Amino acid sequence: MKRNIIAIAILITFFGCNSSNKDYAESSIGADTISADSIANEKIIKTADMRFRVKDVQQTKETLSATLKKQGGAIAEFSINSTIQETDKVKQSTDSLKEITSYRTEGYVVAKIPSEKLDEFTNTIARMAVFVDNQSMKMDDQSILYLANKLKAQNRVEAVERINKVATKKSANVESALIIKDDFIDKKVENLQIDNKVKFSTITLNFYQDNTVRTMIVANDNLYDYRPGFASRLWLNILNGWTIFKEMILALANLWMLVVLGIAIFFGVKQYRAKRAGL
Repeated sequence: MKRNIIAIAILITFFGCNSSNKDYAESSIGADTISADSIANEKIIKTADMRFRVKDVQQTKETLSATLKKQGGAIAEFSINSTIQETDKVKQSTDSLKEITSYRTEGYVVAKIPSEKLDEFTNTIARMAVFVDNQSMKMDDQSILYLANKLKAQNRVEAVERINKVATKKSANVESALIIKDDFIDKKVENLQIDNKVKFSTITLNFYQDNTVRTMIVANDNLYDYRPGFASRLWLNILNGWTIFKEMILALANLWMLVVLGIAIFFGVKQYRAKRAGL
């Protein structure tokens, strides 16, 4: 940074004496040039926004695309989203349901259109819509910024030429020239972007349709409905109860020793009580 400051100071000293007699004349000419260029190179950037209701979002998107293509424009970005408002399922048969869904569909489009056709395009959209919620247009005058970039770029060309005339092998001059050239490119690119925005206006469109109700038959996912009828289930439960009873008998058969031991204890206690009573 210090080297750059030194290099610029040398340039100012070197050229200060030669240009002192021309300052007044150049400033007068520069003022006239700025005034003329600002009138001749008017740079107005137009942007627009619209929100409107349509009959069918998908069909509207296709119509917009075709209209833009005819007018030399194009869709830069779009999306279509459906949001479920309410849904219900009604039993149709044992294995099927009727699904009833209410949903809202919205579309979003960002388009580029030649600036001279922006008004015509917005009028076409207004005729296409059921009604327009809101619409707006903004005009941004970039003439002063464009002119400033242009003059700065010219100054940087002159500065680089002067640096080249007194260039040495010192890195300070090379670094200064590179910095100025990079800045020159930035100004040129910025003006190219402004030119593109002036030539093609950006319009943002938000559109929607009335809530749509759709019905469709779907599989019944309630497993309870697939069970047999009452009579069949009752008979099956009786058979199942008999099976359980037999299993209990078989389980008790495995415990026959406990049964015998219990009977022996019962009679032993009974006999003991009888003897006690005889005494």
